[in-house]
Amino acid sequence: MQTELSKKLGVEHAVFGFTPFPAVAAAISRAGGFGVLGAVRYTAPDDLKRDLDWIEAHVGGRPYGLDVVMPAKKVEGVTEADVEAMIPETHRQFVKDTLAKYGVPELAEGEASGWRITGWMEQVARTQLDVAFDYPIRLLANALGSPPADVVDRAHHRDVLVAALAGSARHAEKHKAAGIDVVVAQGYEAGGHTGEIASMVLTPEVVEAVDPLPVLAAGGIGSGQQVAAALTLGAQGVWLGSIWLTTTEADLHSPALTRKLLAAGSGDTVRSRALTGKPARQLRTEWTDAWDDAHGPGTLPMPLQGLLVADAVSRIQKYEVEPLLGTPVGQIVGRMNSERSVQCVFDDLTRGFERAVDRINRIAGRSGQ
Repeated sequence: MQTELSKKLGVEHAVFGFTPFPAVAAAISRAGGFGVLGAVRYTAPDDLKRDLDWIEAHVGGRPYGLDVVMPAKKVEGVTEADVEAMIPETHRQFVKDTLAKYGVPELAEGEASGWRITGWMEQVARTQLDVAFDYPIRLLANALGSPPADVVDRAHHRDVLVAALAGSARHAEKHKAAGIDVVVAQGYEAGGHTGEIASMVLTPEVVEAVDPLPVLAAGGIGSGQQVAAALTLGAQGVWLGSIWLTTTEADLHSPALTRKLLAAGSGDTVRSRALTGKPARQLRTEWTDAWDDAHGPGTLPMPLQGLLVADAVSRIQKYEVEPLLGTPVGQIVGRMNSERSVQCVFDDLTRGFERAVDRINRIAGRSGQ
């Protein structure tokens, strides 16, 4: 599963794996793919440094990258406290009432929320970059459009490729104009923030729009046959995120959540603003239903919604309140039926890819050549 891009980065398979777990990122790279560590949860630079040190010690000299979240446009002088003050009391009360309805316990006195959305704020992302550029990362991805021009220049000065996610050809063209090196065409089926266009339509549109830039296909991909389809559509690789959530290296800290993921079908996700304020595909739960209910107060725009629900999400996760317990995940969750190692996932991907290529060769009359 090699392409021009994978050869440029020195990886065996054109499989780019996004994950918030260092152990998964390292395992993806060791398996011949390209591990990309999600940095949004690292609000303390020392925590990111610790985990990058760990990856360096366990990646076996293979290449890897980092994914940050930062806006292309800068807002000066806005602190987290300023944003918090903008949250209406009616919304705070709605959170309290919903948690009380399901008997969700409070966090222990002095215990901080384990899930904060401050990583979406530019000043936090910039501290992450200050740490990351001290390491030999080969790719910097931004999940919120093109990063600021000075960040692109800073990455290029260090010979680091810059990638950005796009949900439409129009978005992709903006990335190309901003000097981005790799465009990730993220379809409607994907976990997390997505647009309205499905991968089968989006991938070739983006490939044509940004030619000759390499494109990675994302959304609804979890088999070797789908990897082959993505390459046939013109992509130079695939960007996989959800499929790693049920690997043995993943550290969800929640047996209940793992059970829900393994039991879920492809129709058990929903695009909801409940988590961050922007449409993000996630498991459908009674928590997402409450926020999407027309009789409720409705969600707030980003980043207000993320700050509003941070403590609530931490409490739901800590106490594993199953009716409310969810996570961002794509429609590929319907294929995630067992816990497997990252290497087993790659073994399945490569076998499925070989079968797909053999099938096309037979159809084309090239069997045995």
